[in-house]
Amino acid sequence: MALRIHGGLTPAISALHVPRVRTRLAVVENVSRMPGQRHRENKGPGRCFAQGLAAGVAALAFRGRVARAAEGDEVPAPSPLPEEFPPAIIIGGGRLGEAFAKMGMGSDVIVRRGDSFPTDAPKGPIYVCTRNDALKDIIASVPADRHEDLVFVQNGALVPFLDKNLQPGLPVTILLVYFAVAKKGEPPLDGKTDTDPEGLTAVNTGKWAQEVCWRLTTSNLACRMLRDPEFMQAYWEKNLWIAAYMLVGALHDGCTVGDVEAKHRKEVDELIAQLATGVAAANADVRWDKLLLCDRLAAYARSVAHFPTAVKEFEWRNGPFYDISLQAKAAGRPDPCPQHTAGLEKLGVVGKDA
Repeated sequence: MALRIHGGLTPAISALHVPRVRTRLAVVENVSRMPGQRHRENKGPGRCFAQGLAAGVAALAFRGRVARAAEGDEVPAPSPLPEEFPPAIIIGGGRLGEAFAKMGMGSDVIVRRGDSFPTDAPKGPIYVCTRNDALKDIIASVPADRHEDLVFVQNGALVPFLDKNLQPGLPVTILLVYFAVAKKGEPPLDGKTDTDPEGLTAVNTGKWAQEVCWRLTTSNLACRMLRDPEFMQAYWEKNLWIAAYMLVGALHDGCTVGDVEAKHRKEVDELIAQLATGVAAANADVRWDKLLLCDRLAAYARSVAHFPTAVKEFEWRNGPFYDISLQAKAAGRPDPCPQHTAGLEKLGVVGKDA
């Protein structure tokens, strides 16, 4: 068996400052001599030995770099990413775009508003960190042969839009973001809850799912990789939370998410149950225990209690659920989400005869 070490400098010297070098914790893997037989070594004395060996090797390398720097030589930086992860392109320089850039190793390319897609762009993932209403133009600006590299991080029901605007079968990556960036430049706050202490953020099995997980987990953020139908259930669950909590909050003078959970729990739980019924009727693989679902979504609301509420980006958030109601009515069936429809009508978001 041979030991392979990835990830730059080890914890033993990570606190030391090296110019132009950003460090990450080393990942020690136990690698079989036979290809394809690799597993992470997480426990036991072998790990301690490997970490000690890694620390010693890295310390010697560090001393050599410092000595060369003292002599005026250029200090070489370690490889910025694992070999399988090229630098990323990040479209959008706002709070989320900057956060994803900081999760990288400093070699990512940021494309800001008004910039053209670079002709010499690296062959890594393309993180789309813009508002939903810019997505169509963003897709048009990216060469068609790079569409499979797109990573979408927006809230809302993206799947119908992507089905319409991308070539069928592309392995695009969709990230369900449950962390928040309060202000540009601040570190993300993970949305871990008392019902899901391991975190809720999830990614589908798109082309760059492993890179997304690497970027988040090495930045102390949770990330689950889910296959269908588990991913689609998680996708609808997040959209349920947005649609229900935003609508109930808007109906109560735009109170905070925390107030919705604390003061209007019965109302929001009833709405969630109706929306979940509508989604399950239209998606045979999606099923919930509604009591557990309401508890999970309430726990998330408590973790972001300060968030304001409003019904906005209707096409992406409440619109897909309203479409379920319209389809049921067109087929001569009762509205599966009458509370949702009534709330939208009361706010004037939709007409009563729509």
